[in-house]
Amino acid sequence: MNKFTLRIHMIMKRLVIVSMLFTVLATGNAQNWEIDLAKSINPHYPNSGYWKFMSASTYLISAAVPASLLTAGFIENDAALKRKSYSVFGGIVIEIIISESLKSAINRKRPAEDYPMDIFPYRDMRGRSFPSGHTSMAFATATSLSLELRKWYVVVPAYLWAGSVGYSRMYLGVHYPTDVLAGAVVGAGSAYVSRWLNQKLFRNKKS
Repeated sequence: MNKFTLRIHMIMKRLVIVSMLFTVLATGNAQNWEIDLAKSINPHYPNSGYWKFMSASTYLISAAVPASLLTAGFIENDAALKRKSYSVFGGIVIEIIISESLKSAINRKRPAEDYPMDIFPYRDMRGRSFPSGHTSMAFATATSLSLELRKWYVVVPAYLWAGSVGYSRMYLGVHYPTDVLAGAVVGAGSAYVSRWLNQKLFRNKKS
């Protein structure tokens, strides 16, 4: 049990360290290229219905995926499907914990607060920007689903959706590029941690 706890601690620590590295990229000289990139993605009037829909779809799809797997598991009395749903749900829970912890620790303002003449958000949003919670949740869902089902027709749409969510947050003017990159790392990493935990917890129940 001590080794198990130590392994979890090490994995979580690495995720946080990698995410913190993006903070270094988002400060000092790197800020120049980042705000230029953010400006090139964010239009003066970010009113695209498509990108608003992609952003809004994050929570609905991330909730629907594990719920659908769990429902199918109960209907078919399939223990493997149930475990897959636990893995997806676990990845989302882990990414929320890490993302919210990083937001509190770093407390980075949203781009429009620092650059009101350059970045135009689709609605007034203030508060913590790093990392992008929408992006981390989308990538946690996409990565977990890809790890559990491993079919190209699942993996490709899942990551196209997650990538679109990340892009939408920049298009809508509410996140910097490094917010989105860090969110993708946190989300994908959380999915791997959850799957590893799931395999450890259910290893003795396969026989």
